[in-house]
Parts: sequence; C-alpha cells; structure tokens
Amino acid sequence: MKIVTADEMRRLDREATEVYGLSVIVLMEQAGMGVVREMERRYGDLSGATVVVLAGKGHNGGDGIVAARHLMQRGARVRAILAPAAADVRGEAARQLDIFNKIGGVVVEASVSGRDAVRAALAEADYVIDALFGTGLSAELTGIAAALVDDTNAAGRPVIAVDIPSGIHADTGAMMGAAVRAEMTVTFALPKRGHFLSPGADHTGLLRVIDIGIPATAVARAAVPVSLFTQARAEAALPPRPRDGHKGTFGHVVAIAGSRGKNGAAWLLSKAALRAGAGLVTLAGPRTILEQGDARPAEVMTLPLPETPRGTLAIGALEPLLAGCQPASAVAIGPGLSTDPETQSLIRDLLTRLVVPVVVDADALNALVGHLDLLTKAQAPIVITPHPGEMARLQGSTPRDIQQRRVDAALDVARTHRVVAVLKGAHTVVATPDGLATLNPTGNPGMATAGSGDALTGVIAALLAQGVAPSEAARLGVYLHGTAGDLAAADSGERGLIAGDLIERLPSAMRDLTASLPASLSTSIVPARSHP
Repeated sequence: MKIVTADEMRRLDREATEVYGLSVIVLMEQAGMGVVREMERRYGDLSGATVVVLAGKGHNGGDGIVAARHLMQRGARVRAILAPAAADVRGEAARQLDIFNKIGGVVVEASVSGRDAVRAALAEADYVIDALFGTGLSAELTGIAAALVDDTNAAGRPVIAVDIPSGIHADTGAMMGAAVRAEMTVTFALPKRGHFLSPGADHTGLLRVIDIGIPATAVARAAVPVSLFTQARAEAALPPRPRDGHKGTFGHVVAIAGSRGKNGAAWLLSKAALRAGAGLVTLAGPRTILEQGDARPAEVMTLPLPETPRGTLAIGALEPLLAGCQPASAVAIGPGLSTDPETQSLIRDLLTRLVVPVVVDADALNALVGHLDLLTKAQAPIVITPHPGEMARLQGSTPRDIQQRRVDAALDVARTHRVVAVLKGAHTVVATPDGLATLNPTGNPGMATAGSGDALTGVIAALLAQGVAPSEAARLGVYLHGTAGDLAAADSGERGLIAGDLIERLPSAMRDLTASLPASLSTSIVPARSHP
C-alpha cells in the first residue's frame, strides 16, 4: 500500500476531478459517509448518541459536516462547532454547511459562543469528530484552533479524526504546536506519512483507510516512492525451505562482533541468525572473548582472531578474517566491536574487500563516520542498520533532525551511497538505492531494549545468506523482527521484554507468515536474487 505526502494526495485529488470528472462534492460526500460507517463499525449503533463535530473552513471541515448530517439521519444528537465564523467557510464546505442548516442541524461558532460553552459541549459528548484541519496544515495552531484542540484532548472523549488528527503534519508527523489525540483516524484513499511517523503515529490511534471513489487506475499510476510493507509482501519474500535441503542450502553467516565486556552482542547476533533460518553461523571475534564463551549457543562455530591489549580485534585479524569469510553466504559486522582506533581501521579495510552481502551495524557504522565514500567502493551489496543517533553521526546532523525527516534521511543515504538503509525506530524505514522506501507496521515499545538491534542484524544476515535480495532481506528482516517482538509482548507484556525473548519467537513469526498458505505454496515461494 502506497503512503503519500500531502502534495502527492493533492495531485491524486486533482486528477480525480480534472481527468476523471469526479466532483469535489461527490468525494466529500463519500468521505463523510465513510467516517460514519467506520464509527458504526467500531462503536455500533449510534442512534441516540451525542456527537460533537469540530469543523474547519476547508474541505476537511466539509467532510465533517457531511458526517454530521449522516449522523443526524441515524438519530444521533449532533452539534457542529465551527472554528471560523460561518461566513468564512467557502466552496463546497459552505454548500455542505448550508444543507446541514436546512435540515435543522445545530451550528455553533466557537469564536462567538466562548470557550466555556465549547467545553460544556465536549463534556456532554459521547464522541467527538475532529474535522478542523486536514493534510494541508503547514503552520502551527494558535488562537481558537489551539484552544479547541487542547479542550478536546482534556475532555477525554473518544475522538475520530477525519483524514489526519488536526495539528499533525501530514508529511513528517510533527506536532504543529498542538495536536488532537485521536482514538481512531479515518483517512481517504491512501495513508499519509504522518500517520506512521512520531509523534503523529501516537496521535492517530486506530487507522482506517477507506475508498472514496478516486479511480484505482489513478492510484496505481501515481509515482509514490514510499509504501507500507504488508503481510502479503512478507509472505512473498520469505525464502523457500525445500524438503531435501541441508545446512548448506540455507546459507552460512559469518558474524564479526564482540570485544571485552561486549561479547553478549556477539552471541545475540549469532543466535538470531540461527533462529532466522541460517544453516550455519560462525562467530569471528577476539580470541580471549571467544574462549570465554560460556554464553555461546552450542550451534555457533567460532573463529578466534588476533586482538589488541584492550580485548578488541587487532589489525592483524584482517587476512584471517578474509579467509574465514570465503565460505560465507553473508557477513554481519559491528555489534560490540568497540570504537578502538585499531579495530575501526580494520573494519574500514574489511568493508572494501568483502565479496558477499554485508550487514553493517553498531560500531561498524561508527567506523564509517567521515568515511562514507567507502560504501561506494565496496565490492558487495551492503545493508546498513543505524538508529537515529548513528544516522545523525553518519550525516553530520542531530538525532532530532533525523527524527523529523526519517524517510528523507534514509533515502538520501541509500541513493547517494548505493546501499540499503534501515533506519531503526517506530515504523522502521527501509530505503533502497532506487529511491524507494517502505515503512514497517510491526513491533512495539518493549523492543527498545539492549540487544534488540543486534538481533535484527542477525535476522537480516540470515535472510541474505538464504539468497534473499538485500532490499527484500532488509524489509522482511525488519518485519519478522517486529512480529517476533509482538509475539513476545503478547505473551508477557512490553515491560521487561528482552532481546532473548524476541529471538526465541522468530521461528513462530516465520511460521505464522505461512500458516495461511496451502502447504504446496509454503515451500514454493521463489525469493528475488538480484541486487537492489
């Protein structure tokens, strides 16, 4: 499913009216009716319910007034509160307001009635429909609009947002001074980026995407670079598991990780790769760390390497590492390696000489700060998996800036340096060199815990080792990682969830993907094998 910006949605709306001849009034009618249908779907019979509709002067307000009219037709007690004066409502929204008045609808101008009256109406409401501002909002809310938003949130009633919660930027998810916190958002034709990017995601609540009549051919033809990675796409990307397969069939991951005091990251990465289906996993790390491998899964092979006096990989490990990676199908590098200067130099040398797909994470990303040009010199496909702080260091920015432009930040790195960029966080962004990006729908706050990122690196590496193309391996890896986290949270809650819990649910996450498929199909999916 495509995810649009406000401008992309405007172009679709314009095409629907100018090319296909659909009128704005028809689209507005479908939108308002759709809001009511979704309310009934969630809350049941609305006859007798008290509903307050907050309406602005534009198309979003018109959608809300249509919803108010249809609620009246169903026997609800409805009051429309206008943020502007009625005289300021223009175009099709004014036409809808006129119809609402003619059928006896109650309309209150917030500027005239005063704040106390508005608060009293909100306090009496069973439901509140937020139709103040749509996707075109570009300035911070002030004055009456900001007061309405604050009072709506304070009332504590279930809020149904029309298209997007008022005060949320449709493209970035940023809060424009104040923002409605919705229990449900009903959006039209396609979801918007702001529904998935924080803090917009937290204000959206349950997201419903409804058809309002924009032709499917227009939607399919629209050049939209961002999409949602759905369960159907995950099913199609999952690598086959042939009945006559053996451990060599499912690939060999070499994990280059660990240092004194940070060997846990290495073991988590290795175990996650095994749980994600890799046939073989070899952990390459400092000799003494591997010799102290009390926590080492018995299934993980080891490659002890020369180390510095500080217990990190020494530059002398380069040639043994290259030799050890020769039988590999994929390499994962970074977790727990440290920022020791000698180790960082080793990482940079290694990245330009590896010839199999590589997942670069954690301290291997730190080694690239100021050396991003090495990515374009690499001989093999590369997937990088930074969190916002690491991405900020790579781009010479700040975590706050990265969070405010998550999609564009990931796309910039992917296109410029010809890598697959996985920008971790809520609704992780996966961007590819061809200028496309996906947002991930799985995962929960319980996954914000030590070792979770190391596990993701292992999952992606395992998929690469099984022959999945780098772009799909990243998308599917993020999806499975989030699903495993959701399964763990469902078992024991988000609080206290640890990376080990997530890793143990990876087989279940993959099983659940294929559970709905016929047995004949579950082993015949052919993964893409070309580079992104």
